[in-house]
Amino acid sequence: MIWLIITIIILLGSTGYFIYRAYVLAGVLADTEDYIMEMEGLTKFMFERIRETHNEMKRIDRLGAFEKDDEAGTTFSMLKEAIDNLDKEFNGETQKEVK
Repeated sequence: MIWLIITIIILLGSTGYFIYRAYVLAGVLADTEDYIMEMEGLTKFMFERIRETHNEMKRIDRLGAFEKDDEAGTTFSMLKEAIDNLDKEFNGETQKEVK
């Protein structure tokens, strides 16, 4: 009889502990999902700002003043490459969501 009571108390304690751990982990998971969504929004915002900057640089460089050999030309090329990579990533993501 005493063994049965001890076994029931141990099982109830273990069950309570596992329910508590599941609750805590669910909260951590929800916080992580919120953080990921926030970071995706920030990434898209930064991508749009970089694209706007690149378009403004192209507008300013309509005469071809930025040469590839100088610092401004190198920066312009690096910015264009970053925008192209981000564009591929975001357009690929958009196409996956549509399908």
